[in-house]
Amino acid sequence: AETLLALLGSPSIASKRFVFEQFDSIVGSRTTRRPQSADSAVLVLEADGGSGALAVSIDGNGRRVACDPYTGAAEAVLECARNLAAVGAEPLGLTNCLNFGNPEKPHIAWQLTRAVEGLRDACLALGVPVVGGNVSLYNEGGEGPIYPTPIVGMVGKLPEPNAVPRAAFAEAGHAIALVGMLEPALEGSELEKLRGRLARSLPPLDLPAHADALVNVRAAVRSGGLPTAHDVSDGGLACALAECCIEGGIGARVSLEAAFPGAATGEAALFGEGPGGVLVAGPREAVEALGGALVIGEVGGATLEIEGALSVPVDQLRAVFEGAIPAAFAA
Repeated sequence: AETLLALLGSPSIASKRFVFEQFDSIVGSRTTRRPQSADSAVLVLEADGGSGALAVSIDGNGRRVACDPYTGAAEAVLECARNLAAVGAEPLGLTNCLNFGNPEKPHIAWQLTRAVEGLRDACLALGVPVVGGNVSLYNEGGEGPIYPTPIVGMVGKLPEPNAVPRAAFAEAGHAIALVGMLEPALEGSELEKLRGRLARSLPPLDLPAHADALVNVRAAVRSGGLPTAHDVSDGGLACALAECCIEGGIGARVSLEAAFPGAATGEAALFGEGPGGVLVAGPREAVEALGGALVIGEVGGATLEIEGALSVPVDQLRAVFEGAIPAAFAA
């Protein structure tokens, strides 16, 4: 429980509401899914005579790219595509900003080269064109270069803007399930960061398998009947569950054994990270009808309980998650 609260209060995971509520996130009243309410922003097109909606996601994790430039950059593309899939959107195109140190230094040039190769291979696997991009180089100070940080922005289209799931549990009794591929590991994770460590590698990716899994996630969301969809990202499964509880104002009871039968255990199962997994929740019959869905628990109560691991009231989760950034600015 202490580890979960520490992660929820870390700058990379804590709610950015204090910041994004200071500017216009509605954009002409066309935004139907605002920041933090879903994995992607969703903007309706009907006002311009079009149909459906656009979904937008921006991602990047310099720490994971520092562990492995190729895999970390490919993961940024997968993260964006997964965020789009969680609202039912199919990618249309990608842009990027490549933020690196001095490329005249061989190890920085190697990082840049491998990151671009990772972006390329992930885009080819997903069939997503790169329509633009830019670079920001020579980012160094007295303590050395910044983490190699390719930032990826992706836009997708979805047919129905009014039935988009939220990153929030909606109703007591709803079944919770994992869909997609999730093989969590502590390398490059936020937990590893809290402990002052940096891995020298990341688990390898099977890009074609991830591409197929994203198709299944998108189909599951578009099938309807799923009010909740949220990808497992920074902080792992425990943080993803906590975020759904906080946004929905309701608790949940989950089994790690059901989530990772015979696989990840302990801290890796709770806080391990890796591309691929999406949490969904809804009426049990709708969830059990999904192909490849692994039912892991049920929504209800006022506490997030992960059997055999932790039990934390949702109010306590929210206080840390929503309070960390305002407290940092106040300090």
